[in-house]
Amino acid sequence: MIGATTAVVQDTRVCKKDGTYAIKLRITYNREQKYYPLGKFLTKEDWKILKSGKHRNTELKELEVHLSTIENKAVKILDKMEYFSYPEFLNLFNGKSQNKTSVIDALSDRHEMLLRKNRFSTAVTFQYTIKAIEDYLEFLNRKKLAFSDITPDWLQAFEAWMVANRKSITTAGIYLRNLRTVLNQAIDDGLLPREYYPFSKSKYQIPSARNTKKALAIADIKKIIEFSPKTEAAKRAKDLWVFSYLCNGVNVKDIARLKFKNLDSKRISFVRAKTERSTKTNQKSIIVIRIPEINTIIRKWGNKNTAPDEYVFPILSEGDTPEKEHAKIQQATKTINKYTKRIGEELGFELSLTTYTARHSFATVLKRSGAPVEFISESLGHSSLRTTESYLDTFEDDTKESYQRKLLDFSKE
Repeated sequence: MIGATTAVVQDTRVCKKDGTYAIKLRITYNREQKYYPLGKFLTKEDWKILKSGKHRNTELKELEVHLSTIENKAVKILDKMEYFSYPEFLNLFNGKSQNKTSVIDALSDRHEMLLRKNRFSTAVTFQYTIKAIEDYLEFLNRKKLAFSDITPDWLQAFEAWMVANRKSITTAGIYLRNLRTVLNQAIDDGLLPREYYPFSKSKYQIPSARNTKKALAIADIKKIIEFSPKTEAAKRAKDLWVFSYLCNGVNVKDIARLKFKNLDSKRISFVRAKTERSTKTNQKSIIVIRIPEINTIIRKWGNKNTAPDEYVFPILSEGDTPEKEHAKIQQATKTINKYTKRIGEELGFELSLTTYTARHSFATVLKRSGAPVEFISESLGHSSLRTTESYLDTFEDDTKESYQRKLLDFSKE
């Protein structure tokens, strides 16, 4: 029993011109009452007769049976609900609910919404989240998962199962944050009481991966600049990696979307696609000074037609659909990473040389050179310094050693 009660009542607050009042279904839960109109109206006298059960009027008798059927329906719905919410009750009462308490359905709805908004990369993570949960349910020999099933213990077990099945902590964290997103939406929609929310410091916390080294030292950057690949494809990949590094760690999507109207004689100016979607007002432009090395890469690999609306690099084409644009950017990223990883291996780097490394290296090299975090944050296009700090790598070992030696430096005594 979830503690909600029903009653069919006459609402005497508003009288119609014919002297009748609306008959409504009243639901009471936690001392809160809501009234649902049933499309029936009676005078106070007829309502009193109906409630007495002593009427001989056929219409009143039929209405009594009809109202009794409605209240019985409401009672049965309440008996089946695992937890109560007025929106979900109304959905079930009107026969419009499509298993709104299903976590898989909620994740699928979110996935479809992201696709409609052309947010393909995020949509893919929800697709993988659904697959992981379905696999876990199969492991548990279960078919359905309701919001009320998501408890701290369930989350802990799901996390352990993912790790045991070779999912990284980073991947598990992405899936769990997607799950948290739909639970938050369920609460906002009134489909889940807030007291059922399982994510908090005292209940369950989503794991975060240990911060591993993602940035190169300046000496390694020099090795990349001086490296001579053997094929044209590898040369292009290396140069686009260097372009990313020199242009504030710009990602491949923003490189692909660059147009010549974003360039003037001294600067490159653009708004990150990521922030373009999230902040419609006061969008922050990324400014890059066109040093000679940047111009060389543009001349070597850029489009020959430099009209303002032409793309700087031949990755996208005018008229590409959002789906095609996404596929081309994904392929470009994959190709660049394939060759840069090989370059990194040839140079003996411990970390994997990818476009992601370029962004972290840009931030970290600036930090090690003494640049203020505020400047780095602005260059990266971050909205907060906390985000920037997560990009900044630790100091190199020789720097640590020099500070460590100062602990025994008695020469200044």
